[in-house]
Amino acid sequence: MLRSSISKTLANASPRASCVAARPLLARAYHEKVISHYEQPRNVGSLPKNDVDVGTGLVGAPACGDVMKLQIRVDENGIISDVKFKTFGCGSAIASSSYMTERVKGLSLEEAEKIKNTEIAKELCLPPVKLHCSMLAEDAIRSAIRDYRTKRTKVGNPKKSGFIDVSQSAATGETVATAHPPSSA
Repeated sequence: MLRSSISKTLANASPRASCVAARPLLARAYHEKVISHYEQPRNVGSLPKNDVDVGTGLVGAPACGDVMKLQIRVDENGIISDVKFKTFGCGSAIASSSYMTERVKGLSLEEAEKIKNTEIAKELCLPPVKLHCSMLAEDAIRSAIRDYRTKRTKVGNPKKSGFIDVSQSAATGETVATAHPPSSA
């Protein structure tokens, strides 16, 4: 889709103008890896969020409006056996989500937690202005793992329940998570 719009723009320009216009247009174009994940996203969909073996991470970036939902299914050995995502956002956000699903499938929770946004950005060749998309993917997998672990804890000890309060600064984009342990009543 993105590739075809660039091609149409260049095709409709005069030969002289296309040479001049092509440089800035192509300089701003997405890398082939981003285009591939955007045009053919992997693992799009949802898992049943109430299943005890499913963890759901829902994160967003108020500055740009991107919202990412990433879900993992974990087998009895602690290995991520299935991953799904839904993302509302730019091509880089969709590509980051799609790449993350491929990257974490088959990993243990501990291995998946170690994935950094810099790895995603490097793999997809994201420009600095799009690094927040890779940060969303990192936040989403961590949030999904945290949700899975919270569910597993509740299954093992159903009478104790606490909660995690997550907030994000609209000014700085910084995400803060505060754990509230179960009350001792």
